[in-house]
Amino acid sequence: VAADEGILHVSGNGVPPVTKDYCIIYNSKWVSLPKTLDNATYWTLENLTSTVLCSSAEVPSGLMKDKAVVVMRGNCTFLEKARIAQSLGAKMLLIASKSRLSAISDNKTDFEDVTIPIALIRYNDIVDMQLMFGNEVNVTLYSPPLPEFDYSMVVIFVIAVFTVALGGYWSGVAELENLKAVASPGERETRWKKEENVTFTPVTVILFVVICCVMLVLLYFFYKWLVYVIISVFCLASAMSLYNCLAALIGQIPFGRCRITCFNKTIEVRLIFLAVFCIAAAVVWAVFRNEDRWAWILQDILGVAFCLNFIKTLKMPNFKSCVILLGLLLLYDVFFVFITPFITKNGASIMVEVAAGPFGNSEKLPVVIRVPRLEHSASTVCDLPFSLLGFGDIIVPGLLVAYCRRFDVQTRSSSVYYISCTIAYAVGMVLTFIVLALMKMGQPALLYLVPCTLITSSLIAWRRKEMKKFWKGSSYQVGCRP
Repeated sequence: VAADEGILHVSGNGVPPVTKDYCIIYNSKWVSLPKTLDNATYWTLENLTSTVLCSSAEVPSGLMKDKAVVVMRGNCTFLEKARIAQSLGAKMLLIASKSRLSAISDNKTDFEDVTIPIALIRYNDIVDMQLMFGNEVNVTLYSPPLPEFDYSMVVIFVIAVFTVALGGYWSGVAELENLKAVASPGERETRWKKEENVTFTPVTVILFVVICCVMLVLLYFFYKWLVYVIISVFCLASAMSLYNCLAALIGQIPFGRCRITCFNKTIEVRLIFLAVFCIAAAVVWAVFRNEDRWAWILQDILGVAFCLNFIKTLKMPNFKSCVILLGLLLLYDVFFVFITPFITKNGASIMVEVAAGPFGNSEKLPVVIRVPRLEHSASTVCDLPFSLLGFGDIIVPGLLVAYCRRFDVQTRSSSVYYISCTIAYAVGMVLTFIVLALMKMGQPALLYLVPCTLITSSLIAWRRKEMKKFWKGSSYQVGCRP
């Protein structure tokens, strides 16, 4: 929200009193709110959302005296409502809005006599307040400063680097098994039947980016329908990915390999239970996805599994394809974040609108790692209760890390490419967080991750005099049968 954000602190009359914070928008040029609740003055809230307060005749005399008042938005300006409320003895005016909160701006020069605090609040929050506290509540306003750094970013950093490193390593293990299968004719046919990898060529890379662009634009215009399609796809894909990840771990355990025969096929009993568990995890998330207290943990577990499986399954054949993919997606990220605000009618970027849910849609796309913010601020209450990192910011550089790991395996280069690229990814993440803290606005992480990883990989290949081989890829190609 491009406005001054603050907090309405609500306290019930119970013992001990139950409290809750709600987001408000105010104009800092009209009123200065305290930064803390120290020595705060509380006022009894009078709910008058049945009126818009464009005339003093709309409310009984004396009803507002020495109280905070909430009325509905509409029919007259904010300052006209405030002048009437002040004349009737109110100490604070809250204006409930059923639409998205926007900046409060009127001609203050004609209303210099208006001195009471004025704030805009969501109507749904007033309803929630009534359900939670009843009609007798005390309220006050304050606006804590935005913290320079939120420690939830550390958790995001650990999750991202861990996922990229593990995904790259897993891809290298699969590559080593493929090389052994090629060298052993007896294992070759079995390995090819098990192999489920997809190799990207430059043409399919370009097609993939075009599909991403089209999908993002469609989501912008048809979000309220397509969001449920994305949720369904995520549930299916994440359940399969979680199964693949856990099955790879279970496969290393030499116990409990009891098998049953069904439809002329044998399958391990433990894998059946594993499949049921993975499906149940996805279903539980789908049902409780809007439960902010704990659903984010399940979403992050499913998201990490999805990213790991994607990085392991999707193979880049050479550094050339990596450069094309990362370069195009970098332009895609920058365009939809920084350029589209000059195109859209409301001046908002398409990427940010889709990530937040256009037009205030309560359903969010499950394509991000979410960690609750640990530092309290108005922004935390209003619209950013979580620190976010998109799956693309893990998967896209992760594909390059995976290619570096496979190249290490193919050339027996002691993991130098893999380790260097993983460190470069970590440096890119740190750089992203630094710019985020300095600019106080969301950043396209690929803007920093792509140069860090591509430049580092190129320098290593150049230093080792392997750039030509690194650029074109190894002569060994998975899936090419002799």
